[in-house]
Amino acid sequence: MNEVSTDRGSSKAVRPGRFLFRTLYARLATALVLLLTGVGLIYALISTSVTRHYLEEVSQHFNRDLARNLVADRNLVEEGRLNEAALKETFRMYMVINPSIEIYLLDPEGTILSYSADPGKVKRKHVSLEPIQAFLGDEGYPLLGDDPRSHDRLKAFSVTPVPSSDNPQGYLYVVLRGEEFDSVDGMIRESYFLRLSGWSVVASLGFALLIGLVLFRLLTKRLHRLAASMDDFQQSNFTSHRAYAEHQPLSGDEIDRLGTTFDQMADRIVAQLRKLQEKDALRRELVAHVSHDLRTPLASLRGYLESLQMRQGELSPEEKAEYVSIALRHSERLTHLVSELFELATLDAREARPNSEPFAIAELVQDVVQKYQLKAKQRGVALSLHPAPDLPFVSADIAMTERVLENLLENAFNHIEGEGRVEIRLRQESEAVLLSISDNGCGISETDLPHVFEPFYQANSKPPDDSSTGLGLAIARRIVELLQGEIHVASRLREGATFSFSLPVWQH
Repeated sequence: MNEVSTDRGSSKAVRPGRFLFRTLYARLATALVLLLTGVGLIYALISTSVTRHYLEEVSQHFNRDLARNLVADRNLVEEGRLNEAALKETFRMYMVINPSIEIYLLDPEGTILSYSADPGKVKRKHVSLEPIQAFLGDEGYPLLGDDPRSHDRLKAFSVTPVPSSDNPQGYLYVVLRGEEFDSVDGMIRESYFLRLSGWSVVASLGFALLIGLVLFRLLTKRLHRLAASMDDFQQSNFTSHRAYAEHQPLSGDEIDRLGTTFDQMADRIVAQLRKLQEKDALRRELVAHVSHDLRTPLASLRGYLESLQMRQGELSPEEKAEYVSIALRHSERLTHLVSELFELATLDAREARPNSEPFAIAELVQDVVQKYQLKAKQRGVALSLHPAPDLPFVSADIAMTERVLENLLENAFNHIEGEGRVEIRLRQESEAVLLSISDNGCGISETDLPHVFEPFYQANSKPPDDSSTGLGLAIARRIVELLQGEIHVASRLREGATFSFSLPVWQH
């Protein structure tokens, strides 16, 4: 057992680092940070590529005629031929004046004949002619050609046929952004552009992150409050609920609908738990009463049967008959009590479903009165019926309604000492028919009146009666509730009692 407890305790331990990610807000914030970081990296890559592309296009547009102007300005063509001396002087001069460009002389097949660059750094012997032909045909910029200093790098360029376009014997190929330019550009980009862009991106992403975290906090605030309400409900063992919408108006979005649904669910759980507690208390009380009420007739029945067994030779036939009669009477009482217990349990469990149908309530009451006339005469009780004229049909279960009438009549007879009277009256009230059964018996005290419909409850003013189980009125109330009616009692001590219940009028 100790090992199990240790394992369970260790499984609930949460490392501080992991605790931060248990809330929805922390997870949303982490996701936002990762998202903005990814956006920043993608932006940096795209902006770098676009900037490079933009600069190449601007440079090629701006220096589109550079190669042709070099040929014209430096007198590289004389008498229809290329001036080699002037070309070499141009190479030397531009290496000093403008080291950002590199000049190459190509033959008609693109082979490099001479150049202004450092000889040790030229790696190509041939330049592709496709970009050159596209440039001369004005097919659009930027056009990137081979960089003689690299086997795979492409550069923006300017080119012109020499000595002329009418008699091309080669090409003057000018790389606009040579190795010196790349070196200086890389240094400047690292020292200024990247730093400026980096800080701009960081500042923008930081501001976006701050705004996003504030918005996430506002959006998850109600969800956090709902989670806290759920935790409190759980900590109270589902017996106390603090409403989600208690101090704040609802906006009607998904979180508010979830909170409203939780409030309804929690209220229903609390109500159901209270009902279960009440049911449990009633069950305990019922068991206590059943144990008491069953013990007495069982003890009497067993006592008389044991007497018959032990004194068979001593008892006269009349005494034996009396013992058997008493045992049978206790057996009948037990049978009646068990039957009513099962009936009450069935009604409490809602297993009995009424089969409602329209019928004339006056005719049913008349039949019940006829059935009880003989018992009334034997007890000296005057039983009478007073129905109102033109009573409408009621909608109820006939057998259940008859059961209620019988229980109320039995209760009235049990409360009359000697001669008395029982009157049944029927009248219509609004959309219901009211049945009342009045007697002039011992009545019910004000102390006992609120408890008369509880199982096994017997008023102190009631005369002793071994035939009563204390379940008749409880069964009557359960049945009336199933029939969608109401039952009431009015009484004064030593002035009799009136029980009345209503049944809904049939709507045809």
